[in-house]
Amino acid sequence: MDPIAQVLSKSKTIAIVGLSANPEKPSYTVAQYLQSHGYKIIPVNPNLTEILGEKAYPDVLSIPEPVDVVDIFRPPEAVPEIVEQAIAKKARVVWMQPGAENLQAAERAMNAGLEVIVGVCMRKEHLERQATDTEHKTPGA
Repeated sequence: MDPIAQVLSKSKTIAIVGLSANPEKPSYTVAQYLQSHGYKIIPVNPNLTEILGEKAYPDVLSIPEPVDVVDIFRPPEAVPEIVEQAIAKKARVVWMQPGAENLQAAERAMNAGLEVIVGVCMRKEHLERQATDTEHKTPGA
């Protein structure tokens, strides 16, 4: 199984850092999609208290429960601090969405033992794998 497919199949709880309440923003559409496909999303935005019916937290370390993936929608210069929080939170994966790529922070996360995915969209990757899974299923199986 490829690494992205493993992350998507094994992860249940996703902290979405930089989640916007604006339905036209990529972070919102990705979070809404993931939520509709059975993932528990945890919004991380210090300016909001709730998004998509979920309580929002000011940062990753404020989240009271374990997190599998820290999905980042922030500019590259904001990513190192988020990675440090993901490490401290003992997240399994750091996912840097397109536009959030920071290779030094990615290396730091890998050195700390986290899986790192950089520069691809979680929604797009999930959609592609769903389509592939459907194609490989035998009709009536």
